[in-house]
Order: sequence, then structure tokens, then C-alpha cells
Amino acid sequence: MSAEENLKRLGLELPPAPVPGGKYLPFRRVGNLVYLAGVISVSEAAGEWTGQVGDERTLEDGRAAARVCGLNALAVLRSVTGSLDDVKQVVNVSGYVNAVAAYGQSPSVINGASELFVEVFGGAGEHARAAVSVAGLPKNATVEIQVVAEMMD
Repeated sequence: MSAEENLKRLGLELPPAPVPGGKYLPFRRVGNLVYLAGVISVSEAAGEWTGQVGDERTLEDGRAAARVCGLNALAVLRSVTGSLDDVKQVVNVSGYVNAVAAYGQSPSVINGASELFVEVFGGAGEHARAAVSVAGLPKNATVEIQVVAEMMD
């Protein structure tokens, strides 16, 4: 199945692509690679996932917030060409978890986004990744991710 067909099969509807809140681009295409600006866990459709994991947010909340980030990232990727079917593969994901000091489960949180990419793209959704805890994120978001994807020729 294509990525667009997988979205329908999963019953997922993408939010509008996030609009930058500053002087930067939502993505930059260099050849066949698309570098996304960071997307946070805030969406009109999915609500706002704010607060620190390990304090007012649980691990499962963090995973849900990461999934929202993934949906936002997919919306940006779709805006590049008009279809997720033009994504050849997800190359890299950098994940940031707004968490209490010494929080060691950031990889489990970021799995919320990573698993979404595999659900949508199959094996082409598997990627290299970093997952780190940070003391805070813009708008007190629970999660932020950056994505690099390769597009079809």
C-alpha cells in the first residue's frame, strides 16, 4: 500500500501543516533530501500536549505527544509535493522530550513518532534517530522532533 492509502487504512487525518512562528522555513529541500524544522506536540486537531514527562505528563502521554509531532511532520512532508507517496524514506529523526532531570526513557517517548512513520511508510519509515531529554521546549511542548526525509526523483 502507498503511504496515502496507509493513512486512510489507519483512519488518520493529517492536521494543516504547522506555520513557523518565527523567521525560518518549515522545511528546506536540498536535492532529494527534505530537512524539516522542529515540529512540536501542538495541533488544533489533537490538542496541546504540554508539560514535562515525569512530572505532570506520563510516559504514555509523552508517546501520544510524539505521535502528534509525527502527524505534524507528515503534514509538512505532504506540503512539499502534495503527496506522502513522494517520500522515498525517512532518513533521520531527532527527538526532544521536555522531561524532569535525569529522565532516562526519552527513547520510549520518541517511539510514538517512530512507530507512526513505520505504520505509514512500512520499512521506508525506519530511520536513524536521537532521543534526548531537555529542560524545556517552545510553548512548554511535551515533545519536539526534527525529521530528514528523502524524496523520490
